Amino acid sequence: MKMRRLDTRAADFDAAFAQLVAHDSAIDRAIARAAEAIVDDVRARGDSAVLECTNRFDRMSAPSVAALEIPAAEMGAALDALPTEQRAALEAAARRIQAFHEKQRAESWTITEADGTELGQRVNALDSVGVYVPGGLAAYPSSVLMNVVPAQVAGVRDIVMVSPTPTGARNPLVLAAASLAGVTRAFAIGGAQAVAALAYGTATVPRVDKIVGPGNAYVAAAKRHVFGVVGIDMIAGPSEILVICDGKTDPDWIAMDLFSQAEHDELAQSILLTPDAGFVDCVEASIAKLLPTMPRRPIIEQSLANRGALILTASLDEACAVADRIAPEHLEISTDEPEKWAAKIRHAGAIFLGRYTSEALGDYCAGPNHVLPTARTARFSSPLGVYDFQKRTSLIRVSRAGAQSLGRIASTLAHGERLPAHAQSAEYRLDR
Repeated sequence: MKMRRLDTRAADFDAAFAQLVAHDSAIDRAIARAAEAIVDDVRARGDSAVLECTNRFDRMSAPSVAALEIPAAEMGAALDALPTEQRAALEAAARRIQAFHEKQRAESWTITEADGTELGQRVNALDSVGVYVPGGLAAYPSSVLMNVVPAQVAGVRDIVMVSPTPTGARNPLVLAAASLAGVTRAFAIGGAQAVAALAYGTATVPRVDKIVGPGNAYVAAAKRHVFGVVGIDMIAGPSEILVICDGKTDPDWIAMDLFSQAEHDELAQSILLTPDAGFVDCVEASIAKLLPTMPRRPIIEQSLANRGALILTASLDEACAVADRIAPEHLEISTDEPEKWAAKIRHAGAIFLGRYTSEALGDYCAGPNHVLPTARTARFSSPLGVYDFQKRTSLIRVSRAGAQSLGRIASTLAHGERLPAHAQSAEYRLDR
């Protein structure tokens, strides 16, 4: 397999680069229509629609939605039954994720002006959150921790997990992570029907205020459809990794870092930027050597062929500029003085500094959240965090003295907007 090679100094670079990083933002209309029909059916018929969809799509024969609820005792038993090393790893990851996210917790505050007027902000946790955890071909206990732990740190009271279990097989690691992280209730349902159940509530599944967590195209379409009725975290696209390297890192390490995202999905994107032409050759040789050893070789091969690239730049400065144009989900800076180059980056979901900081550590246990903006949305959005599970309320207490100055300002502006009742509401408080 030959990965695409680009050179920023080539005459056709801009056109080739545009094709490489183009994101198909068009919604698949057939998937959107199917997801919306399921959502609307669940809204109208509740548990009956959830049960029919779950039994059909997940090849199950559950008698009721209540039978799909996963008892807390079952989640606790899954945690207790984990092999010692696996449980220790899960607990260590949870501790690190919690410690990091505790730094993000926002606090309420007030200020008092000279005339006694008080202004402030009150911060509260959301009452309830739904966490979607993918199931089926793969299970992601790390996603449980990354979505649930920040909600717990924020103080969310009710955390409801939904996760599909095709043919009824429940993944013990996912259940163990749910128990460890503090999931309140859990249901073995997935797809658009799970999103709809969380958004509108049914006789069995409680309605929540926000839905977070990744899923397939039907889940993404359903989240898009219910947004506004509930909050959502983001519409996630295929995973991305961009590596900036000065040519001094072991090329096997870089090849494996590119593989680590490519193995997710044929649509995942893995890109190397380097000013060292010889290093491009070395990484290409490492890819050829290591690829046959990969259990997920067909996926990696297709991903690298479809959307991967080895890009030769004129300098590390130019590599940083190109990286900013991509605004990647994961950015590794595998160089000497990585902080120097990181200072030149404005747009990335997460930045991994230095040769020993593999992106995989961020996926599981470094501490920062692995739910990150994709598809260039790092230009305007951020990693999932405690702030996604808190909301702010403004507080205003105007003193009698404050009402005299603020009332005149408000009156003038209200008359300018031709809203006389607004003006008089302020004027009534003026001293006569």
